Amino acid sequence: MMILSLENLSKSYGERVLFADVSFGIEAGDKIGVIGVNGAGKSTFLKVVAGLEPPDGGKLVWASGAKVEYLPQNPEFEPDATVLEQVFRSASPVMRVIRDYEAALAAAQREPGEPRWQDRLVRLGQEMDAQHAWQLESEAKSILTKLGIADFTARVGDLSGGQRKRIALASALINPADLLILDEPTNHIDNDTVAWLEEYLASYRGALLMITHDRYFLDRVSNRTIEIDKGRIFTYTGNYSDFLQSKAEREEREAASEHKRQSLLRKELAWIQRGAQARSTKQKARIERFEALRDQEAAAPDQKLAIEAASTRLGRTVIELDGVGKTYAGQTLFRDFTYTVLRHDRAGIIGPNGSGKSTLLNLIAGRLAPDSGTVRIGQTVKIGFFSQESGEMDDSLRVIEYIQEEAHHVSTADGQTISASQMLERFLFPPHLQWTPIAKLSGGERRRLFLLRILMGAPNVLLLDEPTNDLDVQTLTVLEDYLDSFPGAVLVVSHDRYFLDRTVDKVFAFEDGVINQYPGGYSDYAERRREAASATAKEEKRDEPPRREREKGAKTLKFTFAEQKEFAEIDGVIANVEAELRAVGKAIEAAGSDFARLQELMKTQQALEAKLEHLLERWTYLNELAEKIEKAQLI
Repeated sequence: MMILSLENLSKSYGERVLFADVSFGIEAGDKIGVIGVNGAGKSTFLKVVAGLEPPDGGKLVWASGAKVEYLPQNPEFEPDATVLEQVFRSASPVMRVIRDYEAALAAAQREPGEPRWQDRLVRLGQEMDAQHAWQLESEAKSILTKLGIADFTARVGDLSGGQRKRIALASALINPADLLILDEPTNHIDNDTVAWLEEYLASYRGALLMITHDRYFLDRVSNRTIEIDKGRIFTYTGNYSDFLQSKAEREEREAASEHKRQSLLRKELAWIQRGAQARSTKQKARIERFEALRDQEAAAPDQKLAIEAASTRLGRTVIELDGVGKTYAGQTLFRDFTYTVLRHDRAGIIGPNGSGKSTLLNLIAGRLAPDSGTVRIGQTVKIGFFSQESGEMDDSLRVIEYIQEEAHHVSTADGQTISASQMLERFLFPPHLQWTPIAKLSGGERRRLFLLRILMGAPNVLLLDEPTNDLDVQTLTVLEDYLDSFPGAVLVVSHDRYFLDRTVDKVFAFEDGVINQYPGGYSDYAERRREAASATAKEEKRDEPPRREREKGAKTLKFTFAEQKEFAEIDGVIANVEAELRAVGKAIEAAGSDFARLQELMKTQQALEAKLEHLLERWTYLNELAEKIEKAQLI
C-alpha cells in the first residue's frame, strides 16, 4: 500500500538548492535511512515530508487517512507537564482520554474521597474501555522504562536534555502512525537502549523514514536508503552496506560517462579549431552538439573531507588516575578507579545514561576534582576535549574568525603549513561559506567546525564525548581514519557501536558503580556479556531446588503427604476462587461512583487474581508430577 508519493519536490535555502525534482513513493513496510553530509538538507527534507515546511515546488500526495508522527532533532517541550502528559500530548481521541485519565487519577490521589474525581475516574475509565486505551497506556510506560525514564510524574522542565529527548522519542513511538519520521533517534541514548530501539523499529508495522549516523543501526533496520548529495537525491534498495556498494557502482558509471564526454569534447574542439565552416545544416548541427557538450554540467566528484594536523610532543607521563571516585547528589557514580593512560591508548567508555561517563572524562581533563583519589596530568600533555555541548560558540562570529581564534596556520604531519582557510576547505567549508555567521550553520556543521577548532590546537591527547552526535557518516568515516594515525592517546565516550569497534582496542564499562576493563571493541565486550549470562544461566540450572532432583529419579517419585492432600483438593479450591472473582466483578459494576468502595473492591480483585495465578501454577506442577509418578510405576 502506497502511503505517500513525492512529485517533483524541490527546496532551496537562499541561493542554495537543497534538493530539486524529487519523485518517489513510500510504501507500508519501507524502512528508509536518509544519508548526506551535514548541511546537505536532510533535516529540512524530513520537515517537508512531515508537512512542517512547505516545498518550493512539487507536491506531496498522501493516502486517504494516513497518519504521520515526527520526532525532530531538538523537540519542544511544555516545562510544567509531567512525563506522561508530554508523552500523551497528541490531539488524537485515544491520547486525549489517556491524558485526561492520568490527570484525574493524580488529582484523586491528592484528594482522596473527593466525589468529583471519583465520578470523573469512572466516566474516563469507561471511555478508556471504549477506546481500547489501557494497552496503549501500558505500552507507553513500558517504552519509557526501556528508555531509562522511571518517574512518570516528574516535571519535564526538571529533566536533562537527554531525558527530554527520550521522552519525545517515546511519544513518537507510542502514537499510532502510518509513517514514523525520526531525526537522529539514537542521540542521547546508551548502547543497550540503542539495541532495544533497533529491535523495536525492525518490527515496526508502519513505514519509517529516519536520519541516523549509526551505521550498525542503518544496517539492521533499513531496507531502503536515500542519499542527498549536492542538491540531488538518489534512492537505493537495501541497507547501509548495500548503499555503499550501489553508490560505488553509481560513481564508477558517472566517472566513465564524464570521461567519455571529455573525450568527445576534445575531438569536437579539435574539429572547431581546424576552422569548420558553418555552411551546411550538418556542420551547424555538429557545432550545436559541441556547444551542448561544452555547456553540459559534469557530475562533481564527492568532496573528500581531509583531517590533517600535527600533534605536539608527548612525554613519558600522560595521565595517571589512582583510586579515583566521584559522587553526585548522594549517588556514587564510580569508586576506586585506577588506570594509567598510555601514549597510544585507544579506549572506549560505555555505560547507562547518568552513570558518570562524561564526569570521568571531565576528571581526566582536570575540569573536575575527584571526591577521592588523585589525577596526575603529565607536563607535556595537551588535551583536545570534544565535548557534547560544542563549547561556547559566539554566533555572531564568522566561520573563519572562529577558527582563527585558535590558530591562523597549522603544521601537518608531513611538515606542510596550512592556513585556517585551507583547513576549512578540507573540512567541507568552501570559501563562500567561511564568511557565513555561525548562527546560520546547521547543528552538524557547527559540530564539524568545533572538531576542526580542537584539531587546529594540535593536541596529543584526545577526549571525545559522544563525537558521533550530529556528525554525518562521511565525517565520522574520515575521523576514524584520522584516529588510526593520530600519534597520541584517545579516550572516547560513545553509544555508537560501529565507531567503537572501528576505533578502540579496550572498553571501560560502568557496572554498578565500578568501572571494569574489557579487551577489544564493543562487539567483543557484548560477546563476553552474552557468554557470562549464558554461564550464569547454566550455573542456576545446575543448582535447581532438590525437588527437581527428586523428579529426575523416576522410580523413586512420589507425592508427599501434603502434596497428596493438595492434589486432591486443588480443583475445588480453584473453583471457589473463580466464583469469588465473578462476585467481585459484579460488585465493581454495581459500585457506580462510590470511589472508596471501588478502590476496596479492586484491591480484593487484584489479590484474588494473584491467588488464582498461584493456584494454577500449583495445579500444573501437581498434575505433571502425577503423570511422572504414573509413568514411573509402569517401568
